[in-house]
Amino acid sequence: MKTSSTQHGNKFSSFFCNLFGHHYVVSKRVTQHIKEYKCLHCQKEVTTDVSGKLSALTPQMQDINSTLEDMYRKRQNRHVQHVA
Repeated sequence: MKTSSTQHGNKFSSFFCNLFGHHYVVSKRVTQHIKEYKCLHCQKEVTTDVSGKLSALTPQMQDINSTLEDMYRKRQNRHVQHVA
């Protein structure tokens, strides 16, 4: 049986997600509150936006998340050095 791939996986996976909904798992922790998620079935990627809702992970959102992650990491490192 030949299956064709779409942007978010193959047709069966897309059908499964359309029927039952996505099954997201955390793929990356940006900060304590902002995370990136990926669907196990169709590989669709989403992230938490400013209001706490899930939105599509666009290249612009990836840049924002990486910048935010760098700032968060630097702040955490600076905070640890002051305590020690």
